[in-house]
Amino acid sequence: MSLKIQPLRIADAARAIRHVFIRNLEVLAQIGIHGHERGKPQPVRINVDLAVEDAAVIEDKLDGVVDYESITTKIRTLVASGHINLAETLAERIAGACFDDVRVKTARVRVEKLHALPGAESAGVEIERERPVRRPQKRSYV
Repeated sequence: MSLKIQPLRIADAARAIRHVFIRNLEVLAQIGIHGHERGKPQPVRINVDLAVEDAAVIEDKLDGVVDYESITTKIRTLVASGHINLAETLAERIAGACFDDVRVKTARVRVEKLHALPGAESAGVEIERERPVRRPQKRSYV
């Protein structure tokens, strides 16, 4: 029996946070460090949870929200870009791509290889990253 990842409780009215998510996206990926994994795509399941700024008024327009279809396209592009050794690397790249939208404050990404271990439904990694803080650049007065 397959258990699916349960949604996180991220949305928070008091902090003006909206929860945008992608559940159980399955893609074929060139991933793995072992010889039998090279040159052979394998199924990977990806889950993404984003804490984003909650706009009180979105005017029913797509540009007023973080677009989960756009994030899915970025994930598919990352996966199609070539061989990745580690699930951790793919998770980090996905989290980084999510921060392309400045409204994303936190990204939680789970990458599961579905055929990694005999007898196991999946094996993988889950990470959580916060938007990198940009430090003001020091000005050089020469």
